[in-house]
Formats: sequence, structure tokens, C-alpha cells
Amino acid sequence: MSEKTAAAPQGAAQTGEPLPLLGRKGAPAPPVRIVHLGLGAFHRSHQAWFTAHASDAAEWGIASFTGRRPDAAVTLAAQDGLYTLVERGGDGDRFEVVGSIAEAVDGADVARLNDLLSSPSTAIVTLTVTEAVYEKDDADSPLGRLVRGLAARRDAGAGPIAVVSCDNVAGNGEVAEAAVCRIAEGIDVGLAGWVREHVSFVGTSVDRITPRTTPEDVAEVAAQCGYRDESPVVAEPFANWILSGEFPAGRPRWEDAGAQFVDDIEPFENRKLWLLNGAHSLLAYAGQLRGHATVAEALADPECRQAMEAFWDEAERHLTLPELGVPAYRQALLDRFANPRIAHHLAQIAADGTTKLRMRAVPVLAAEQADGRSGVAAARMIAAWMDFVAASASSGADFQDPQKEQILAAVGLEGRDRTAALLGLVAPEFVADSPVVDRIDALRGSLTRS
Repeated sequence: MSEKTAAAPQGAAQTGEPLPLLGRKGAPAPPVRIVHLGLGAFHRSHQAWFTAHASDAAEWGIASFTGRRPDAAVTLAAQDGLYTLVERGGDGDRFEVVGSIAEAVDGADVARLNDLLSSPSTAIVTLTVTEAVYEKDDADSPLGRLVRGLAARRDAGAGPIAVVSCDNVAGNGEVAEAAVCRIAEGIDVGLAGWVREHVSFVGTSVDRITPRTTPEDVAEVAAQCGYRDESPVVAEPFANWILSGEFPAGRPRWEDAGAQFVDDIEPFENRKLWLLNGAHSLLAYAGQLRGHATVAEALADPECRQAMEAFWDEAERHLTLPELGVPAYRQALLDRFANPRIAHHLAQIAADGTTKLRMRAVPVLAAEQADGRSGVAAARMIAAWMDFVAASASSGADFQDPQKEQILAAVGLEGRDRTAALLGLVAPEFVADSPVVDRIDALRGSLTRS
């Protein structure tokens, strides 16, 4: 099911009668052939949306499992997996009911996960588990649960399967493979061998700005659509998905929705990680330091925009393939970032800075250094992050990061020692490079509002 709601229905919304809860009303869900780990707003605005728009969508249902908490699954299950996608453009909103999620499941329900992964009809596992999860060996982490599910698939003789990472990680297919094999080896060396032989790891570049849903968004869906949806998703009109790898058990026709399949994904990954995600990180830290709350607000600040454009100039020198269309991509990003109706909150983007900067700022700094340039714009992004975490620690404001304790310990140091200690959490390879440390130290405070 994927329907466009063009206008607000009359009736219940105007008579004061309770609105009906969104649901399938007896219509069958598509059969589960995809398992997703990381049920959240981005998954629903992206992979689930692409699946719903495939010409063979009726054959490809998704069972989406939550990560840390069951709440999203409980809410979505009450709606039979249906939700409203609010496509928020500069000229207004469009509403679409997306029906590709056949089951919404608590991530702790490992029995259901094992059942699905043991089925030969399950062909794909997609992941949106955040960058930090790939570094964990916890058996109860999403990847730990996946490995146990793959063991169940091996034992059932269910055949090959594709694992598709949709996280903002450089080389996410290879990273996912390394993490899964590492965890598998800790369980059973034979399992790791089976994974290498029977599991394909597909690399991707994913892109769709998806801000957090607000109570106002929930109210708007009720007013405009004439039903209750406790879990709508808001997204920009733009959506992009580039994939590279094999699908040994088949896949939906995602290309019908605009997905691209390429032989070498790395250049496209880097374009996305550096230009989109890198700009987001820079705006998140500099923007909050300068009193802004959203991407659009930070972009309107000349200091933030100048810093972002300078970083883009550095990154563009290392994005040389003509098919990347970097000038047009940059202009499109400016248009997307400036969308006044997408409240993409900087606090949301700022989470997990040590992990994100390692992939967004550090590669550009390293590439510039290798070419004999200073990489000052990439260094400024790292300095802005340092100022942000120091300001957060000083004010007692909370922030999310897998190395939070180490950050707080480093922030307790003074001057250049603080800079070197924080740099060691993001780019330890540069800690012994005195000119780099000195440059970042000199840039501290350069994007703080005076």
C-alpha cells in the first residue's frame, strides 16, 4: 500500500467525532522477505519508502525490529505497520500512507528474528544501526542478534542472504562484513566461514533528510488526513539510494523508485559523507555554538556558511569523477539545507561526534595533508566539535557520544593538552603531528559567537 492523500477529508475531523486509527482494515500485508534492524524515522522515510515504490512491492514486505527500546514497534504494530510519510517541500506538504512494513517488532524478540532469518523466503537484511554499533561486540547488540540469526539460518539450511548496511559509514558494506565476521568468530569459527561463503554484504550511500517528528506533525496529519497516526514521518522531497553488491536471493525493483546500482560505490559514498554529512556536522557544532537550533538557521549565518563552503572546497578537490556532478550536488545541498519547512535540529545531528568526524572530517584533512596543503577547513570542523563538547561539559548540558567519558576527561585538561587529548579520540594518527595539533588548537574558538 502506498497511497497519496491529496486533501483533508471532511467528516470526523470537523464533526468532533474520534478519528479512526490508521490501519489495514483487513487488507493483507505483503509477505515478509526483508528483515530490518533499526526501526526508526530514517528507515521509514528511506528503505521502506523505496520498497513501497518498487513495481513488485506487493511481494516484498519488511519486518522491522527496533534497537534499544520497543516503543516504536508497539506504536507501529497498533497501526498494522502503516504510517504516513509527510513530504515537506518549500511549497507545502504531501501525505502518503506507506505499507511496506508488514511487521513492527521489539528488537528484544530474538525468537522472531531467528524464525525470520531461518526462512528461505527471507532474502535481505537491511541495517540502520548508527555508526557506533559496528564497533561493539556485545552479543545483545543489533549485530550480535543478527549473527545469532545467521547461525539459525545456517542450521536451517535456508541458503544465501544479502546484508545491506544503510548507515553513514565509509565502506559500510565492508565495515558490516568485518563486524559480523568478528562477532561470528567469537561464537563459532565455523559460523564465520559460513557467513563468508553464504552472506553477501552490499555497500550503500543513503540520503534523505528526516527530522524528528513533533507533536505538531502528528496533529497536522490528523487534521489533513482525517485519521489518527501516532507515528508519522516527516522528510524532504529529495531521496537518494546508491547500492553496490550482490543479492543472491533476489531483491525488490528499487530502481523503480530511483535507486542506482553501481560497480564502485566509494566515490559516491565520499561525496555524501563529506559534502552532506560533513556539512551537517560542521553546522551542528558551529551552529549551536553560535546560538542556532536548525540547519536552515545555521546556513543563514555567514560565518557558518563560509566555514561550510571552505570545507566543501577542500573536499571537492578529492571528488574528481565527472559522474559525481559535484557542482550541481553542492547547489542541490544548499537548496535542501535552506528549506525553511524542514526543521532539521542541530542537536540531533551532533550526536556521536567522535565516530562521525572520523569519517567526515578526518579523511579530508588527511587527503589535504597528503597533497601538501594544510586542510585548515577540515581542521576547523574538528576544532568546532572540541569547542562544542567543552561548552556542553562546562554548562552541564548532556550530549551523546560512545566516548563520552573520555571526552569529559580530556575536557578537564587545559590549552593545547586538551586539544591533543580530544584529537586523539577522533584522529589518533595526527596526535604526534605537531603542526596539525597546533593548527587545530589555534582554530579553537574561531566559530564561537563573540
